[in-house]
Amino acid sequence: MGTDGGRARGVLARYTAGAVLVRLADEGARVALVLLAVERTGSAGYGGLLVAALMVPHVLAGPVVGAIADTVRRRRLCYCLTLLGYGGALLAAVLSASVSRPLSVALVVLAGCLAPIMLGGLTSLLRDLAPDRLDTAFGLDATSYNLAGIAGPAIAAVTAGLAGATAATVVLVALVAAGTLVLSTLPIRDRPARAHRQGTAGRRQPLGAVPLLWRRPRLGAVTLASSVGYLGVGALPVVAALLAARFHHTAYTGLFLAAASLGGLAGSLWYARFPVRSRPPERVVLASLLAMAVPFALVPLASSVWVTLPLFVLVGVLNGPLFCAVLAVRDQEAPPAAHTQVFTIGAGLKTTSAAAGSALAGAVTGAGAGALLLGIAACQALGAVAGAAVLAAPRRRQPAGAGGG
Repeated sequence: MGTDGGRARGVLARYTAGAVLVRLADEGARVALVLLAVERTGSAGYGGLLVAALMVPHVLAGPVVGAIADTVRRRRLCYCLTLLGYGGALLAAVLSASVSRPLSVALVVLAGCLAPIMLGGLTSLLRDLAPDRLDTAFGLDATSYNLAGIAGPAIAAVTAGLAGATAATVVLVALVAAGTLVLSTLPIRDRPARAHRQGTAGRRQPLGAVPLLWRRPRLGAVTLASSVGYLGVGALPVVAALLAARFHHTAYTGLFLAAASLGGLAGSLWYARFPVRSRPPERVVLASLLAMAVPFALVPLASSVWVTLPLFVLVGVLNGPLFCAVLAVRDQEAPPAAHTQVFTIGAGLKTTSAAAGSALAGAVTGAGAGALLLGIAACQALGAVAGAAVLAAPRRRQPAGAGGG
């Protein structure tokens, strides 16, 4: 048992290291693309176009990429080639930016279409990699997102400042290559030939997992609740900038966001060590959303930076178990035939919701930081209420095996 436990810890350590490396690139690419646009054209608007080209395909291509990953036989080869394809497309887009803008945008779109494997696609592997340590695995996976969110933009910005945006992209692509090398050592088994033949129909139904969102109330509840919650969380960068202006120092923008990310890192690590098993994970999601509404609502009352920072840390700490519980519900509710699809669709909806929240906040900045923070708090509470309503709604009993994707 001791040998098995040590092997499982080694697998999780390698998985976490590889996930951090490739997700650093996904987080840093947004900064690198904006800096590239400013460096080459002097237009931040072109940078916004490139970021949109990278992010929008996350949700549009998620079901298709997930369906392929659910049916392909040689899974390790599929994951490695997809990750390397992401890095190659991103590098080619940067190198072609000064030659052809349409080509550069098209290559960024290609990278965005492959990105779901870096996010939900990797997470979906944990059921096979650590079946007996899933709570710990989800906590470490959430930690990888937080580490990438903190360090990825910083790596891109610092490297671009020292050597230019192209060099920053090369560094990010090197991180993808290193992460792919680490992930290639994981014991990802090939899919049995019979399962492969049975699963090929899934490729013709790339949206086969979508009906599960309403057929399986637990999955639908956490998807709806977390998506509404992230609509508010996506506004955090805008709110942080407004708060920094209130306290007369623009550097506080990064400080507030770093506080939330560090809190999320602490919350994820806590959940990995002390998972909440006394309550169903969907209840943890709803309770965490309600709890997050409190610090958001209190921030407008804070009179100083040093009162505001702990509230942002608390937001992050509460977001840690929330995210881990969402992953647990996805894993429990996803049938084998659509396992990866469920994760890629969920990750895509989360990314899109956060992007929409950021855009909406940017459009109504005139309302002020206080009003936006109350709106963010309302999103958390509304998400919890909506999720609870889905769980409580009467539903017909399904035949055994229904909704199998």
